[in-house]
Amino acid sequence: MEATRNIILNTDAIRKKIGRMAWQIYEDHAQEKELVFAGIRDKGHIVARSLGRKLEEISPLRVRQLEVTLDKTNPKRVEISDSSNLNGKTIILVDDVANSGRTLLYALKPFLEFLPSSIRIAVLIDRRHKSFPITPDYSGYSLSTTLRDHILVEMRGEEIEAAYLL
Repeated sequence: MEATRNIILNTDAIRKKIGRMAWQIYEDHAQEKELVFAGIRDKGHIVARSLGRKLEEISPLRVRQLEVTLDKTNPKRVEISDSSNLNGKTIILVDDVANSGRTLLYALKPFLEFLPSSIRIAVLIDRRHKSFPITPDYSGYSLSTTLRDHILVEMRGEEIEAAYLL
């Protein structure tokens, strides 16, 4: 039996959420010249690029994009695509969904080798229940779910199509 797919965000709603998040980030970091967006590989990186494009569209801020690669079977193995010059930078770690907080917690590991000015977390959807002490600074949509629920963010290429509650 296939799980029921209840849409929670369509393409238009996602576009608006990304825009609102970009404005919040700009308001909090208007004094900066550049922000580093570190998207967690695949879906988080696509959300980071969408957010970065919108931020550059609405503000004079430059966005540098990094990709965080994390092996979910061995989450202690984390790599970032470019580790040059992260000292003194504001890093925004981005993922599509914050579930337990485990992925986001482990994804922070490589940035602890540097001295960034700050690290923030942005997610398209925050599920609210956490097993780890990770709370997003920016979220497009917060949703209280049960542990049995699953959130699926559907992508087509670089486009974020929809988000479903399964």
